[in-house]
Amino acid sequence: MILDLYRSLAVLAAHPRVDPNRIAVMGFSRGAQATLYASLKRFQKLWNAGGIDPAAYIALYPACITTYIDDTDVSDHPIRMFHGISDDYVEIAPCRAYFARLKQTAKDVQMTEYPDTWHAFDYPLSQSTPTVVQNGQTTHCMLKEEPAGTIINMVTQKPFTYADDCVGRNPHVAYSASSTHATEEAVKALLKTTFRLN
Repeated sequence: MILDLYRSLAVLAAHPRVDPNRIAVMGFSRGAQATLYASLKRFQKLWNAGGIDPAAYIALYPACITTYIDDTDVSDHPIRMFHGISDDYVEIAPCRAYFARLKQTAKDVQMTEYPDTWHAFDYPLSQSTPTVVQNGQTTHCMLKEEPAGTIINMVTQKPFTYADDCVGRNPHVAYSASSTHATEEAVKALLKTTFRLN
């Protein structure tokens, strides 16, 4: 997904009606994971042939369970994370840990936490009460890239597989109007500043 993101940036930037300095990326869940880690300078050097560094990285409820090599060496552009504290599909604790590490090196990173907010909180067709996603797969794993290109389960010290005990099922989703509104307002304010809009 990160490779697709980089290729899409190159296509957009080549369009005569697109200002390459006014492209932001925004992702949700797995897409948020791609958005978040596309900011890594290491990945950009490896795969971002177009050289377009998005003006902002906006990630809603990303998975932060993997510690990648050099994952705090990120873009200087704004990075924003939005997460529900109640989320049991993609748990918030690993993102808190990653955010704490990012704050030591990143120039502009913020993480917003919403109480009583579950996964996919911005999807208005969901019920506002938590609903089980039957057989939905979630990972309670802590993973690490070690060596380069190999993702290790830190408990077993073996390469991660979806057969590992830390992989779970049946998480919840729920819509939150208040968290959605707060996120929309925050994103609008960010883009207004970043794109220098009146």
